[in-house]
Amino acid sequence: MPARPLLSLLLAAALLGAALLWPAAPAQAGDVFNRLRARGLVRVCIWPDYYGITWRNPRTGRLSGLDIDLSAEFARELGLGLSYVDSSFGALVDDLLAERCDIAMHAVAVLPVRAEKLAFTRPYLRSGIVAITTRSQRRLKTWDDIDRDGVKVAVQAGTFMEPVMATRLKQAQLVVVRPPQSREQELEAGRVDVFMTDYPYSRRLLDQADWARLITPPEPVHPLPYAYALKPGDAEWLQAADAFVERIRRDGRLAAIAARHGLAVIVER
Repeated sequence: MPARPLLSLLLAAALLGAALLWPAAPAQAGDVFNRLRARGLVRVCIWPDYYGITWRNPRTGRLSGLDIDLSAEFARELGLGLSYVDSSFGALVDDLLAERCDIAMHAVAVLPVRAEKLAFTRPYLRSGIVAITTRSQRRLKTWDDIDRDGVKVAVQAGTFMEPVMATRLKQAQLVVVRPPQSREQELEAGRVDVFMTDYPYSRRLLDQADWARLITPPEPVHPLPYAYALKPGDAEWLQAADAFVERIRRDGRLAAIAARHGLAVIVER
């Protein structure tokens, strides 16, 4: 058979296979579905510094975490390839609205300021705020010791801890850390006394840094639902992502993968 007809047959077979793998979707698929089919892959925004969620090992370059595993499941169910786009909580809205990625899958807290601009799936995790200090820090023993005069409290720019702590702190000084600086660097250097984070990120320090000490509040502080974020305006794409979250909750994949990454305690029930 001549090369060109053979190539056409192979292409037709590949497209038929992709169509069979694709989950049932409304007859009038939205723009995102059309782009995904044409491109043959789904682009997922991640924050590669999010330990346990979407973390890139600086030594190996390998990605690991709950949402790395779950995004692979999502792409597989869609019958598509998968590519990751490095983002951050500060760049999240711009990256989605500019269509640099199709969905953000890195445990995005559903904040009112984000919900005004983005669409969200149903939540799959829920976490409040915890604090990390050093083992050598003597002034800070309990949560009540943090909001005291002279204490410097760091938060990462763009995270939900920034506006929350700006409101809650009455005596301590809030320090907003922006890239390329990190909260850990500021803490280790002694420029801050403690930093605020969520449960997933705290696991990184507790697992890897022998100098880190966790301070937990007596009651949950500002617990928030975490979900996947999308550009608004495409109901079919949101429905597909939302249905995926429902499936992984019902069939046990979410609980099992979360447990594997030490995050079972924050799975949304």
